[in-house]
Amino acid sequence: MLQERRNGPGEEIEYPTEDGEPLAEADFQAIPLMYAVSGLRDHFLDRPDVYVSGNLLLYYEEGNVDASVAPDVFVVFGVPNHLRPIYKVWEEGKSPDFVMEITSSHTRDEDEGPKRELYRSLGVPEYWQYDPTGDYLEPRLRRLSLVRGEYEELAEPRMGADGALVMYSAALGLEVRIKERDASSRSLDGELRFRDPETGRYILSYTESREACQRARQERQRAERDWQRAELARQRAEREWQEWQQAKQARQAAEARVAELEALLRRRPDNENR
Repeated sequence: MLQERRNGPGEEIEYPTEDGEPLAEADFQAIPLMYAVSGLRDHFLDRPDVYVSGNLLLYYEEGNVDASVAPDVFVVFGVPNHLRPIYKVWEEGKSPDFVMEITSSHTRDEDEGPKRELYRSLGVPEYWQYDPTGDYLEPRLRRLSLVRGEYEELAEPRMGADGALVMYSAALGLEVRIKERDASSRSLDGELRFRDPETGRYILSYTESREACQRARQERQRAERDWQRAELARQRAEREWQEWQQAKQARQAAEARVAELEALLRRRPDNENR
């Protein structure tokens, strides 16, 4: 992975933004990759000091354009949250805090060998491997934590109440869950999900976020229609009340006039009635 191809003294160094490798081998890798990057970006959207990216070239040795790696998913705390064409460790001042590689037949050996050693040497606190097809890892989710400079697999995934494999990421403060297929939903077998253990809420995918927005918009429209109907009913009731008040006042005026006439009649002398 690390090749000695350095620029000579005084030469301007250009760090490529592409390595010629495909984004992902198949949908099995592409879908969780896109979910993880977009979901974590949304989750940390209000944090100006958290950077989330995926399949972006990360350069770790100044002056060596071949000293690079493109993690499928990575998160860095303590650096500005803005878009980058590449990530240079020496300029940013730190390596990622969280890296996840989505394993396939093409990447398995590199994920478990050279990349693991590289992330260890860079001091990445958490290195995760996820096998979406369940063909290469057992269990299909693995977390390695940096302990005294070496990676250790500290715990096996536990089984959640919903039957999902669950592990906790101290770096992210989130649960990493593998959901089994749900016949009532469109979820994939072994689907990767992140969940906030404090709120119990799952980090939504782009599709789920869009559907949630549509539902919220429909609920708002329904609430507006209900309010309009309630307002019309209120106005109608107010008009009826005003009409009743007017009728009451008219009746009271008529009753007062009758009482006045009756009083006049009672005051007339008897001789006038003859």
